[in-house]
Amino acid sequence: MTDPVRLTSLAHGGGCGCKLAPAVLREILAKTPAAAVFPNLMVGTETSDDAAVWRLNDQQALVATTDFFMPVVDDPFDFGRIAATNALSDVYAMGATPIFALALVGMPVDRLPVETIQQILAGGASVCAAAGVPIAGGHSIDSVEPIYGLVALGLVHPDKVLTNRGARAGDVLILTKALGVGILSAAFKQEKMPAGGYDAMIASTTQLNTVGAALADTAGVHAVTDVTGFGLLGHLLEMCRGAGLAAEIDADAPALLTGVEALASGGVRTGASVRNWASYGEAVRLPDGLADWRRDILCDPQTSGGLLIAVAEDRAQAVLDQALAAGFAASRRVGRLVEGPARVRVTAA
Repeated sequence: MTDPVRLTSLAHGGGCGCKLAPAVLREILAKTPAAAVFPNLMVGTETSDDAAVWRLNDQQALVATTDFFMPVVDDPFDFGRIAATNALSDVYAMGATPIFALALVGMPVDRLPVETIQQILAGGASVCAAAGVPIAGGHSIDSVEPIYGLVALGLVHPDKVLTNRGARAGDVLILTKALGVGILSAAFKQEKMPAGGYDAMIASTTQLNTVGAALADTAGVHAVTDVTGFGLLGHLLEMCRGAGLAAEIDADAPALLTGVEALASGGVRTGASVRNWASYGEAVRLPDGLADWRRDILCDPQTSGGLLIAVAEDRAQAVLDQALAAGFAASRRVGRLVEGPARVRVTAA
């Protein structure tokens, strides 16, 4: 019997670390014609938000997004679960509830057994079932590298859409999941995964960001985005640019997944974190003496990461308690929005 093929060995990258670097993406899109004016298009590409939003009527808006990537783990069922959770996250980040999904499948059919591909799709279907939505169709191709993801659609009241551009000066920033998915995935490939690290990574990346739908009805919540391939700093900068504000964050504040600090301080990092910093580092002010590995954690690409919430200071504790009660035990206050140009100042003890 031949050994099963490692999924990660068939891909040049994995998870949200596959995303184009922010600077490269901006350059590619710079000459893309602006969308024509459509009165019902509530959210488009203006501020790199998590999904598009189309007003259907006075009571409903359709949220539409798509996300797919290459394997971040070798277990096919887990790969499918992670990819589906990540795709649905964009719907929740807009304050919406998913209604159905379509599968996007690209597989090297000459390299992977049919049973392995079936397990990937089963993993995705299990997550959608947990979210209460069907996978109602999709599209598949024969691909050199394994790719899986979803088109995800959801509904939200037009007056309750959450975007990444509504933050206000004085808002507190809350992050609902621990950082370090990219570092753990790099450790996995390098066979340096610490005890408990894999289980922590799977638990985080397969936790549906369902709290986002509840935030649409929560007083004081002004902006939300999910933290994925551009890292905490990259997605925070998008929030700053959307609102025309600056941000301050504490490098010590975010929770970290099991073993991440030791791995990062020992030199484990992803190429995506380096590309991320090269893309937006000029807009970030670091404290003197901050170790490179601590910066790497803030740039680390998060596959199926947490929600970054901007909430009025007098409502921050209530929102933090809401996230904790919803099962997001790693939720933390990580900073605040302040007046100023769209930049981030990092502090550290």
